[in-house]
Amino acid sequence: MTTTAHDLLGWSPEAVVFDCDGTLMDSERHWQEARNRAFHEYGLQPPPGFAVRATGLHYEDCGRLMARSVHKPELAEGLTAALLDHFLALVTDEPATMPGAIQLVRLLSGRLPLAVASNCPRVVVEGSLERAGLRAHFQHIVVPDTGDRVRPKPHPDVYAVAARLCGVRPHRALAVEDSLTGVEAARRAGLRVLGVGPRPQGDGATGADLWLPALHAPELLNWARSCGPPRQAPEP
Repeated sequence: MTTTAHDLLGWSPEAVVFDCDGTLMDSERHWQEARNRAFHEYGLQPPPGFAVRATGLHYEDCGRLMARSVHKPELAEGLTAALLDHFLALVTDEPATMPGAIQLVRLLSGRLPLAVASNCPRVVVEGSLERAGLRAHFQHIVVPDTGDRVRPKPHPDVYAVAARLCGVRPHRALAVEDSLTGVEAARRAGLRVLGVGPRPQGDGATGADLWLPALHAPELLNWARSCGPPRQAPEP
């Protein structure tokens, strides 16, 4: 689905649910480096175009995809473990936010309930947001959980749960995503979707209602200021 900036940014959601990797936190580059290191640890080379196929996947799904892509399904468990270990080391050493993330979140924090719906482990999401000074702005963090039967994106579960925890019906919430995997998940959950960052190739990007180049796009910041009267936002 596509629309104009006026169509989506003239709408007032009742909650906003952000993806984390590549949307709030500049960590997709860490995932890419972690994938490369995991492949090399097993004496393998990343297949051409693998980074595009892997973007937005849950790390366990990514590990299985890594093994299938080199025709060694027996390595799925080992590659998955290596991937997570390398990523945790990288993200701990060099956390960084995406351009505009802090400004946009702080603007919305005083106006709407905010949540994060991520495919990353909870410890990664909460630790990254804490180091960035953003954790206090989010009422809810939703990640895949086998015990609670919350499946990873592209399943809709994390977005459906996030909207419910925010106390709103899914069609009254806005998802903010950077990947086609996340856009699909949010759309399947019934949320409207804002895509941010470089627009992906192919038809998948049309699943977002609107695609903007960055979180600090002037029209997006102006929209955030219009989303209800400001309240006292949490201190970072």
